Amino acid sequence: MNLIAIKAIYVYEMTRFFRTLLQSFISPVISTSLYFVVFGGAIGSRIETVEGISYGAFIVPGLIMLSVMTQSTANASFGIYFPKFIGTVYELLSAPVSYVEILIGYVGAAATKALLVGLIILGTAFLFVDLQIAHPIAMMAFLVMTCFSFSLLGFIIGIWARSFEQLQLIPLLVITPLVFLGGSFYSVSMLPPIWQSITMFNPVVYLISGFRWAFFDSAEVSIGLSLFAIALFTGVCIAIIGWIFKTGYRLKS
Repeated sequence: MNLIAIKAIYVYEMTRFFRTLLQSFISPVISTSLYFVVFGGAIGSRIETVEGISYGAFIVPGLIMLSVMTQSTANASFGIYFPKFIGTVYELLSAPVSYVEILIGYVGAAATKALLVGLIILGTAFLFVDLQIAHPIAMMAFLVMTCFSFSLLGFIIGIWARSFEQLQLIPLLVITPLVFLGGSFYSVSMLPPIWQSITMFNPVVYLISGFRWAFFDSAEVSIGLSLFAIALFTGVCIAIIGWIFKTGYRLKS
């Protein structure tokens, strides 16, 4: 394992991240504050509690998941797409660096960035609501797994994309709607029975439910099912990336 190569990729990506502090840190805090003002203040005044939890606290896991999933995907996709765009990816592919080391460097950096953003949003949430975390270790585990799995997805998108427009296509048209419809700001049990059944086909429901359980010891689906869902998603992403590196799909052409 070429640790020097992994460190070089990782440090380069993290340095680029810290050069844009306004976009990287301030923007998520402002967005989260606006969500709390709009959802926690306006809607929360009409919906006092959801499943015995104050509405302001109830939406915290959903807000964190929304930011973490989008940030993981965006960071990883841009990280690998930009070397393709300017042509330096060929230098990387011709260097004595294995595909596994390339993957660890880019995905590790993207996951770290998303994790930092998630923790910042969590800290911001404490300024607005009285929040208790029932299972802090499980909460961190779910957060890390989500950052890692969606960074893998972002890596796939970055290789697949042929333009900056395509780079934004899946995050905007697929991931964000799935998060909003996955129980981020409401309980699935509040929906009519037919829509509850349809919602269960949304994979994001299982991630948010497991993450919310770590906060409030209450989940809409079993924890085992949530863990299985994220493990399956991660495995599928790894398999796709393995096929990409094996065939050179949109990397060697």
